[in-house]
Amino acid sequence: MAAVPTVAYAESAPGCSSTVQIGSTAHVNSGGQTFASVKQFKGCGKNWAYLYVWAGYRNSHRTWDACVAVGDNSDRSLEGTQCRTKKAEIWSLGSNTLAHCTQAIGWIPDGPSAKTSERC
Repeated sequence: MAAVPTVAYAESAPGCSSTVQIGSTAHVNSGGQTFASVKQFKGCGKNWAYLYVWAGYRNSHRTWDACVAVGDNSDRSLEGTQCRTKKAEIWSLGSNTLAHCTQAIGWIPDGPSAKTSERC
């Protein structure tokens, strides 16, 4: 019987209890396994990016680094970038980009990345 991967159910960004997911969920793959899920949320007048490192990856690695940001496609910038070491969940800072086309981007520094669908 195959194991079912643990799925993250992010509820709200830090300091904002009314976030809702927008766009698709993306997956960062590393070394043949799923490293993390990446999602974009909106709420409290801002866009937020969220990254969840899968339990299977956490259980098979002693340490890891990950980053997440809101990609603002109007000027091709990364907003609210947050990078952490050995954290299961990472939220970007809220970005004032609701009027722009955006997507959440998650990555391993100097490694693979993934981005959600663009939302305008």
